[in-house]
Amino acid sequence: MKIDVMLPYYGDVDQMKLAARSVLQQTYEDFRLVVLDDGYPDPEPQRWFASLDDPRVTYLRNEQNLGANGNYRKAVELVEAEWFVMMGADDVMLPDYLKAVVSAIGRFPADIIQPGVRVIDEHGRIVQPLVDRVKAVLAPRVPAGGGALAGEPVAASLMRGDWAYFPSLAWRTERVRGIGFRNGLDVVQDLALILDIVKAGGTMAVLPEVVFEYRRHSQSDSSVRALDGRRFDEERRFFLEEAASFDALGWRRAARTARLHLTSRLNAASLLPRAVRKEAGSPSALLRHLLR
Repeated sequence: MKIDVMLPYYGDVDQMKLAARSVLQQTYEDFRLVVLDDGYPDPEPQRWFASLDDPRVTYLRNEQNLGANGNYRKAVELVEAEWFVMMGADDVMLPDYLKAVVSAIGRFPADIIQPGVRVIDEHGRIVQPLVDRVKAVLAPRVPAGGGALAGEPVAASLMRGDWAYFPSLAWRTERVRGIGFRNGLDVVQDLALILDIVKAGGTMAVLPEVVFEYRRHSQSDSSVRALDGRRFDEERRFFLEEAASFDALGWRRAARTARLHLTSRLNAASLLPRAVRKEAGSPSALLRHLLR
């Protein structure tokens, strides 16, 4: 089974190279790596990928910047395999990532696969920030070989706290194309897609085996948007929309959890000291999210 690894890119060149190398070093070798450069102003990515001379690699450069959501949409359009990964351009696949995913595809009737993840910082050091410690507590417990989740329980669990790591997920192409990324979302588009698939009857497999490194650093787009309040404005709108959609399905527990969005509020509270110290921070926006 071939897996398409889609790599939307705009940013740090060295970290992007590390991400690409981690794909090329997989023990499971039946894959295609497709890089979608969103117009990063540096000729090095194009030069470097050409130098690889690897038939499994395709490098594409957008004529105009599409933004993160637009580049994700283009990536989905270009998928050819039955399953794909939307790889982060600063993340790292451990050598057995694809092997673990393919094994899970054969064992579970899943549409999304969440493997085990550990978090690294910008220097590649393993770290455990507060947000990821909370994710670990909230993530569902599954047997050693993994487990499958579906329906309101997984929706309510994700509304309690988003324990999924988007760049590490493997997706069934047919499911994603039938639903697609929502318009107008810059921060929670991944969670929205997961929930849309679950609401449509999809299943999510969760694996405990750690096979992926997710990079978290203070200069990420979501971190900047969090400090100035934009992230939480989007999250608040999203949670209220989800609550209404859960009500329509009769998923009362998921709807209540979405309206409360407790961990999102607590995240805003934890960022208040940094927002006060930073010139670009917006304490009032964080307080608004915390109290509304």
